[in-house]
Amino acid sequence: MISIEKYLEDKIDMTNVDNKNVDNVDNKNIDNEDFSFSYHESRRLLNEIIVELFNNILTIEERSLKKRGIKDLTMTEIHAIEAIGLDGNKTMSEVAEALDITMGTLTTTMSKLEKKGYAQRTKDPKDRRVVVASLTRKGELVEKIHKNFHEEMIDHAMADLKIDEDKALVRALQNINSFFIKEYGRE
Repeated sequence: MISIEKYLEDKIDMTNVDNKNVDNVDNKNIDNEDFSFSYHESRRLLNEIIVELFNNILTIEERSLKKRGIKDLTMTEIHAIEAIGLDGNKTMSEVAEALDITMGTLTTTMSKLEKKGYAQRTKDPKDRRVVVASLTRKGELVEKIHKNFHEEMIDHAMADLKIDEDKALVRALQNINSFFIKEYGRE
């Protein structure tokens, strides 16, 4: 895992930093407590980190799952498998809501998953109008592999953090997520 010092050293063009906010900065050894950014530079850096993080997670997740033998699924299909979950027996409406997609989009995805042998749809025996989605054994294996990837990702992200830093990170990520939901919605 790259340290914040290394990230800053690699990513920041020191000529763009507001020199009034820099005290005794050695470009090769940045001490977070003695180094501050201008408002503009902080905004630029935060945007760069968020965009790069989002893109990296998707790319690395897909590459990692392919290395683990999951080569015939798109990330959309993998996330549908995740939404159905190991406990299964979720209605199509519940899965669509969890993924924040339309029933039509989910129906298309489920048809692909069924053809590939990862999921199945059945009528609810108590209410034949309701369609229930569940995973096959093959789908359950993919979900376990996918879940393992996420657990490893979080383990690595938390490896160098202290408990109080974990709380600050979680709070910051929640604030960013809440902003996006409030400002742009889920649709």
